[in-house]
Amino acid sequence: MLNAIRNSFRISVNSLVRSFQTSTPVATERFDHKRIPADDEGVQGEKIIDLDSVLKSKQGLFPTLESDNLLFDGVPYKELAICNVRVSHNNTVFTLTDHAGTVKLIRSCGMEGFKNTKKGTNIAAQTTAISIATKAIDRGVKNIRVRVRGLGPGRLSAVKGLQMGGLLIISITDNTRVSWNPPRPRKARRL
Repeated sequence: MLNAIRNSFRISVNSLVRSFQTSTPVATERFDHKRIPADDEGVQGEKIIDLDSVLKSKQGLFPTLESDNLLFDGVPYKELAICNVRVSHNNTVFTLTDHAGTVKLIRSCGMEGFKNTKKGTNIAAQTTAISIATKAIDRGVKNIRVRVRGLGPGRLSAVKGLQMGGLLIISITDNTRVSWNPPRPRKARRL
């Protein structure tokens, strides 16, 4: 009698349990731990931009006295539109101005629909940057200069979002204010 109950229980449990198969991922190539990298071999992203050739080139990486008169799609550098990005821990604000400083567009993460703490994230900054980039392209702006001010999570992703939106970024300037007389530090902890 007991064996009959066990067999019926085994059959009912086996019919309820679904079988699934797991396998370990198969490596396509073997990593050789003993191989020593060559002297000129660096990390993967290092080879994307060859800084030595940029620094040795005629144009160079840093601006010169003639940089203001360089033409980008027929527009001199000093007359390019400027996108001011103000980054804080709580929000990211984009302001698109012409070369004289007249405001053309303003967007922030709050205006884009992000609420509360989500306004301070890098995803919110990137989404807002893509939004202002599409509006700038609709107004005929293609090449811009970017000025970034402040420290926050959306600092890098804001510039990336402007590029993803279709704008051609000519230069990036850091305008973060530096305090020469910072506030008094906290008193030393007593041990």
